[in-house]
Amino acid sequence: METITQAEMEKKIKELAQQGKSPSVIGSILRDQHGIPKVKKTGKKLTTILKEAKVSYQTEKQKSAETIANLEQHINQHKHDYTAKKAIAKKRWQIKKLV
Repeated sequence: METITQAEMEKKIKELAQQGKSPSVIGSILRDQHGIPKVKKTGKKLTTILKEAKVSYQTEKQKSAETIANLEQHINQHKHDYTAKKAIAKKRWQIKKLV
């Protein structure tokens, strides 16, 4: 694999973030396609680079909250959907774990 400088890597991270990729997906792409095992080894965390570039991204907590809102709306329409009720309990547990 070719060596990549920190400036090139930050540019690539910003490009991927503007395409709508989450930090975890960006890390996977850098690992799989560019041979960079961890961004943090260059001195900065991936989320720090995104914050410095003022690029917004959706956190896992925000994604889970959005899913919960959708499930609650579904449960209001379908009261006997016990699978959805179990899924909402699982998502609430995930959010509690992330805090």
